[in-house]
Amino acid sequence: MARIWKFAALLMAMAFFGAGTANAQATRTWVSGVGDDVNPCSRTAPCKTFAGAISKTAAGGEINCLDPGGFGTVTVTKSMTFDCTNTIGSVLASSTTGFIINGAGIIVNIRGITINGGTPTTPGVNGIRFLQGARVSVEDCVIFNFTGAAPNGFGILINNTSTNVQLDVRNTVIRNNGTATSGGGIGVIPTATGGARIGLENVQLTGNFRGLDVNTAGATAGSAGVRGSIHNAFVDNNVNGLSINGGTIGGLVTVVGSTVTNNSGTGINAGGSATAGFVVGSTTIQHNGTGLARAAGAAILTFGDNLLNVNLFTEGTFSGPASKS
Repeated sequence: MARIWKFAALLMAMAFFGAGTANAQATRTWVSGVGDDVNPCSRTAPCKTFAGAISKTAAGGEINCLDPGGFGTVTVTKSMTFDCTNTIGSVLASSTTGFIINGAGIIVNIRGITINGGTPTTPGVNGIRFLQGARVSVEDCVIFNFTGAAPNGFGILINNTSTNVQLDVRNTVIRNNGTATSGGGIGVIPTATGGARIGLENVQLTGNFRGLDVNTAGATAGSAGVRGSIHNAFVDNNVNGLSINGGTIGGLVTVVGSTVTNNSGTGINAGGSATAGFVVGSTTIQHNGTGLARAAGAAILTFGDNLLNVNLFTEGTFSGPASKS
């Protein structure tokens, strides 16, 4: 009898250990175009989708793409890296949003992924929607064909309602997003007490309704507004290139070493309030319908080394020099 009880206890211990192992989350998991979400998402038994892998990946972990594939849309509620560098990794988000970032204090990295909104008959809503978190970094990505109705229709949309969030975009193309009257490449539209800090480097914003749309009109007291910097951006063939509407909270974006060209409406536009504006240096602003436009006391300051000419209808003027030290 004692032997039977010992054997039963051993079986129970083995079952408990096996269950714990099965439910453990890995620091690194893998997806594959020929994977299966019932797998443990290991390198030798990869999952099929990001949504399938994220539940098996520990917070702060990384999901890697093993080989080419379409890995599906995903809602991210914990810190995570999605990396398809050195292969072809894509997300097709027809009638929906590619990545939804929504977790308090989380840090999310998205690298080497094509995010496609689909065809005009079933267009995507947003490529990446940043609702809540600490920081999102987007690197070496292509985001296109998102034409959801306002207030959506952006390649990347920030519309947080509280705290400051940070967006960094590097070496990325964002094209053909927005409708004829709304949306665009990147929308920074915090509401309530939300605020944002943005940094763009080596980014192409092309063929969108607005290349960059910063709008703090919906932000309230307690918001830190929007602050941003753009370096080496190519902003072309949008309806409007770079736009800011300050509302009562305001925002300021610095643009350096960039090209703003062939936008059928306005190249750089600032309005909404005297607390909004751009500071521009070493930037070419040519062949737009209007080069610069300002309203409601908003400012477009210059470091004095820009090229502003041959815009089709109106050149526009800078509101004054930016201070130098």
